[in-house]
Amino acid sequence: MHVTNVAVSYYQSYSVVGLLALVGVLFVAVAFGAGRLLRPVVPTPEKLLTYECGVDPVGEGWAHTQVRYYVYAFLYVIFAVDSIFLFPWATVFAAPGFGATTLVEMFIFLGFLAVGLLYAYKKGVLTWT
Repeated sequence: MHVTNVAVSYYQSYSVVGLLALVGVLFVAVAFGAGRLLRPVVPTPEKLLTYECGVDPVGEGWAHTQVRYYVYAFLYVIFAVDSIFLFPWATVFAAPGFGATTLVEMFIFLGFLAVGLLYAYKKGVLTWT
């Protein structure tokens, strides 16, 4: 008798999750359906053009982009993410008994960053031409 009560309680908790998921899916479906029914549909040649920042599309759809801009963005993301690791390190560094270990680990981490930056500099990635 006790086992059935545990099973019923177990499945009741999952039924709440399932019901919540069903309500969420229905909410999204109703919102999209209402948007489709209520929106005005008046296609004109101007509305069917590809819109790109207010510039009329002229010529081919392909454009050449300098790869170096992506490299700068990639380097920024790398160093921004690495700087996020400095905040938890600072909180652990202040904890008693972790000072020397975390200091050595952080210098190893910063050494890897410095080697990566030196490599990028030697390859000429950081020169803006």
